Amino acid sequence: MTQGAVGTAMAADRTKAVGAVRTSRSARDGLDKSITLPPDEIFRNLENAKSFAIDIGGSLTKLAYYSTVQHKVAKVRSFDHYGKVPDDEPLYEISVQEEITARLHFVKFENAYIETCLDFIKAHLVNTETKVIKATGGGAHKFKNLIEKKLGLKVDKEDEMTCLIKGCNFVLRNIPHEAFVYVKHAEPEFRFQTTHPDIFPYLLVNIGSGVSIVRVESEDQFERIGGSSIGGGTFWGLGALLTKTKRFDELLQLASKGQHTNVDMLVRDIYGGAYESFGLTGDLIASSFGKSATTDKEFTKEDMAKSLLHMISNDIGQLACLYAKLHNLSRVYFGGFFIRGHPVTMHTITYSINYFTKGEVQALFLRHEGYLGAIGAFLKGAEEDNPNQYSWGENYAGSSGLMNSSPDVHPLQRTRSGTFDMLEMDRLERQLVNLPLLLDASSYVPDTVDLTEDAMAREYWLSCFEDALDGVVKRAVASQPQSLDAAERAEKFRQKYRHKLQTLRHQPFAYGSLTVRSLLDTREHCLNEFNFPDPYSKVKQRENDIALKHFQKVVQALESLSMEERQFALVKGLLAGNVFDWGAKAVSDVLETNSAFGFEEAKKRLQARPWLVDAYNDWLERLKGPPHKCALFFVDNSGIDIILGVFPFVRELLSKGTEVILASNSGPALNDVTCSELAIVTERIAAMDSVIRKALEEDKLLLVQSGSSSPCLDLSRLDKGLATVVWERKTDLVIIEGMGRAIHTNYYAALRCESLKLAVIKNAWLAERLGGRIFSVVFKYEMPPK
Repeated sequence: MTQGAVGTAMAADRTKAVGAVRTSRSARDGLDKSITLPPDEIFRNLENAKSFAIDIGGSLTKLAYYSTVQHKVAKVRSFDHYGKVPDDEPLYEISVQEEITARLHFVKFENAYIETCLDFIKAHLVNTETKVIKATGGGAHKFKNLIEKKLGLKVDKEDEMTCLIKGCNFVLRNIPHEAFVYVKHAEPEFRFQTTHPDIFPYLLVNIGSGVSIVRVESEDQFERIGGSSIGGGTFWGLGALLTKTKRFDELLQLASKGQHTNVDMLVRDIYGGAYESFGLTGDLIASSFGKSATTDKEFTKEDMAKSLLHMISNDIGQLACLYAKLHNLSRVYFGGFFIRGHPVTMHTITYSINYFTKGEVQALFLRHEGYLGAIGAFLKGAEEDNPNQYSWGENYAGSSGLMNSSPDVHPLQRTRSGTFDMLEMDRLERQLVNLPLLLDASSYVPDTVDLTEDAMAREYWLSCFEDALDGVVKRAVASQPQSLDAAERAEKFRQKYRHKLQTLRHQPFAYGSLTVRSLLDTREHCLNEFNFPDPYSKVKQRENDIALKHFQKVVQALESLSMEERQFALVKGLLAGNVFDWGAKAVSDVLETNSAFGFEEAKKRLQARPWLVDAYNDWLERLKGPPHKCALFFVDNSGIDIILGVFPFVRELLSKGTEVILASNSGPALNDVTCSELAIVTERIAAMDSVIRKALEEDKLLLVQSGSSSPCLDLSRLDKGLATVVWERKTDLVIIEGMGRAIHTNYYAALRCESLKLAVIKNAWLAERLGGRIFSVVFKYEMPPK
């Protein structure tokens, strides 16, 4: 194939992959009038946009807008039951209702498209009442008249540095895997960091045309403590003079292929090796471009670009290190158009920082550093609404994710959404905070396995989720039998989630560390995107009805046992209940084909003792001591799990004088019980059982929402109300149940109090990897460190 044919083929692939965007050759040279932008792909929900902000740089525009999103939610409402519930009447009714929530949209595109994009926005604005658009960035003045003419909005300029800081604070506070370290040639190259609960203080090194170094003390307190005129503009300008290459990204591509040692003079070129008395290695750069003065040969563009990149990066790195040491700061974030996610720039800056600090300071980069100005400008315009009083979460269904800009990556990564890049943030109902019982919140990592680091596990779980798609689609359609378009929406969900999985195969770092939790959460986001808020609602309703009919019989059987026999039966019942997990294919296949499979059958499937992880004897011995003050129980599945497994266990704790907080999901995920469902189930159990009824009346049994809508559990993002209750009740025991909450997450979580982590391994591959077999048992009892 000829070079021209290759280019044509690549262009065809790009057009096919993008789908939503059609461009002409003139897009590269000026304003493109032929672009078409369907609102379901880019500038989504524009008709409900309420306010805008824009950040215009030298080559990229970042638009931010706030919209209200109408979507379906599943609501449960108890029937007014008096006395015995008829066998053929369900416990509660389910209705799908419309709900309006808030969403932040951020779209990034090349300045070449700005006029067409403004035309598109104007054509789709319907409900906006705003008269002003907040603007920042060097291009805000250049495009001011165009923006005002096209949108009919007054441009109100905001200070660029203030916007950058506000945007940086926002992403660090709301996106757990925002910051990362870049390690070239490692697997993975992107290593995401746990964000410290207190994000301050930190150093922000913004590399634009020049360099600004800012010490950030708090939300509103920051100071520019230094900078340099030698920055991205220097690299671009000198690079253009040396290579005749005018485009910044092309200059970086040249540098990625160059060999700087052909141009730079090294220590070994002067001393024949290392200069050991000063601790200088032989391959250290002694003089940037040093060989150009002593050699007559011509240098390649690639080598000169690489030498220039090293020179400027090393200068910036040394400056950053000096300021970090001077102000005693260990967290140094780099941003600005010079970075833009390019591996070659991140590597050179990382190398420089490591060299000058001897590894004491890490160079940290941000997934969304390109959006900081736009986010900050938006926040400035929305100060009356105080967006920082809420917690926000990234909507994976509508966000592009981090891409590798290397020229050698898979084509799927480069096509993206063509020239466009999106980030969406949903406002959460409640403020999220750390569980106060974490031993060290700053080092807490929710996920047990990082799939970006484990290629074998990554391939297995990606295939596992792809294989499960048909079942999820089937369940989604079945959950809305009255809907005429359910099958069509379910197919759109399938296509979107499959595309996400394909993207994650090639760029597992797209949304931070790839984990089983993130795969589950992405699936839930995609289901919600196509109005399937609770595909398992009917399943949960049926299983709750069935399990309630057996509750009293189970309790009576337990009361006839001796103390030690009862404790083991309670634990075994808790484990058997946890088998009923529709998220596990091995279980869902049984439940689909064998309607008679019940509580006793599940007990028989359990691994016999000794279990895979077996601390039961330690737990039994602890029960012979004084009772716990208060137990926090993170519950899992509806039906048999919560009713026949959890409630008898809770009943025993209450009988011993222990208060109990039952924490359940705020929103639906798989067949996990939600807070609203749990309230109805608890009310019904209280009508049958005096221990539960008395505990509710005396405020010794509390039902609290966790703030999560995931099958997994992040103890650093819990409902503030739950955290308050946990602290006020002096909680001294935490119980975490289920594969998602106790195995995929929190298996290594260290707490300040006693903890029980228990689950049945319902995945054969995972069980084998842990050294067991399917239905192996994990029963982990831990004491806090002394």
